Amino acid sequence: MNEPDDDKYEDYVPRVRPDRRGSRPRTKERPAHDDAEPGFVIGVDRGRYRVVLDDGGPHQRAVTCTRARELRRQAIVIGDVVDCVGDTTGEEGSLARIVRIHPRKTVLRRSGDDTDTMERVIVANADQLLMVVAAASPEPRLRLIDRYVVAALDAGLTPLMCVTKTDLASGTELLDYAGALEIGVVQRSPSNPAVKALNALLKGHTTVFVGHSGVGKSTLVNDLVPSGNRAVGHVNEVTGRGRHTSSSSVALPLASGGWIIDTPGVRSFGLGHVSPASLVSGFPDLEYLTLTCPKACSHESGSSECALEQALTGNTLEPTLHSRAHSLQRLMGTLHQGAHTD
Repeated sequence: MNEPDDDKYEDYVPRVRPDRRGSRPRTKERPAHDDAEPGFVIGVDRGRYRVVLDDGGPHQRAVTCTRARELRRQAIVIGDVVDCVGDTTGEEGSLARIVRIHPRKTVLRRSGDDTDTMERVIVANADQLLMVVAAASPEPRLRLIDRYVVAALDAGLTPLMCVTKTDLASGTELLDYAGALEIGVVQRSPSNPAVKALNALLKGHTTVFVGHSGVGKSTLVNDLVPSGNRAVGHVNEVTGRGRHTSSSSVALPLASGGWIIDTPGVRSFGLGHVSPASLVSGFPDLEYLTLTCPKACSHESGSSECALEQALTGNTLEPTLHSRAHSLQRLMGTLHQGAHTD
């Protein structure tokens, strides 16, 4: 048996793989970014964010941003207040970076449908929601309006209504609806664009515009902000439905002060993320009654053990609150019905 020849391994030097991580050890500490500039997100498009920076002077500048790596798991939406670093000149080809998202004061959400509790954040930091509804062509969908109201109350936004195309129909049903819920309402037609009245409602606020396709929302936005240049569509005479013209949300500044946030037209608005308690809290004048209801009471019409229903049927409720109580019952029914198309 031959002995192993160890001599030929005398000069062997083991190969050591280089440390590809670099010589600097990894750390969880992140830069403080004390020099970051605050801004307001006005547009989101495929990983790029349009942000208006305010340096405290008379002029604002818009910059294009990416998000910092540490924010990759956080959604950035229209209305977010953020901090930006990098090239914030706003010049063509420049690119800044969002490094911080400020706490949100309000969040408007919707879910895919009423059985889906996974919420989708639409807009942050708004304080009003303007429902644009046509008196005719297309016909108003009260159940969809119910959903807008529920989502607004859940988010802490003040619901408003603009009734368009009042030259085609009176819109009495919509006006009565707004009156019952004590919603501020403006009527609009080609002969009465009502821009002055709308500006009075919107001045100094951040208002989200929502509406079914074809109700005239984009036309309204263009009247309020001519430089917005939002695409305008038409209603199909056969189906009675409008065509989606706004494909993405955008925030636009009002000359009178404040912002409007135009969202794409929607035909559904899931409420799977909304709790009954958050909806009831939107009716502080009736909340005291619901506190005496049995546990898990639905507060819907016909619920014999519901204190709200008993107050209505027993005529013990103040007359001025009757329409409000019926509206709350209807909205609770909308929340529990489980259908997501209206």
